[in-house]
Amino acid sequence: MDLLNYFSQALIPVFILFTVAYGLFKKVRLYDSFVSGAKDGIDVIIKIFPYILAIFLAIKTFQASGAYDSMKAMLAWLSPIFNIPVDVFSIAIIKPLSGSAALGIFTDIVKTTGPDSMASRISAVIIGSAETTFYVLAVYLGAVGIKKTKYLVPVCLIADIFGIITAIAVVKLIF
Repeated sequence: MDLLNYFSQALIPVFILFTVAYGLFKKVRLYDSFVSGAKDGIDVIIKIFPYILAIFLAIKTFQASGAYDSMKAMLAWLSPIFNIPVDVFSIAIIKPLSGSAALGIFTDIVKTTGPDSMASRISAVIIGSAETTFYVLAVYLGAVGIKKTKYLVPVCLIADIFGIITAIAVVKLIF
């Protein structure tokens, strides 16, 4: 285990040294390339900021309006039928909207139900297997200027639903 820990800590510096050595070998002006990339990064940030702001406001509006609590209450009837902890629905609803909000909810689930509970296990798998769909669509599509997302949003949400259902099924099968 110590060897693996040492290897993982040494990997990033080795990668940086390899990149610098390769750039010198290819006679690339490293500092100028770095500064040029950093300058382009600022342009990307400015370009995607409105999309990030929009998704942030949408998430906060969703939570503040009571729609989040309403959706959770509507899905609660599935809990006894499929023997799924009610807390899992919180993660399932919020994960497509915000990874950080889902992580906060997950932390609360682990604190209240314990790390080895079914709710914590299912939530952990959902956190790792579902995507923050709306954030990804806002940032990545906004960065490249794609505006026609008519079919993309439903397909991504269907993929999220199948990912969440699969996560629940796999955890229930294993544990």
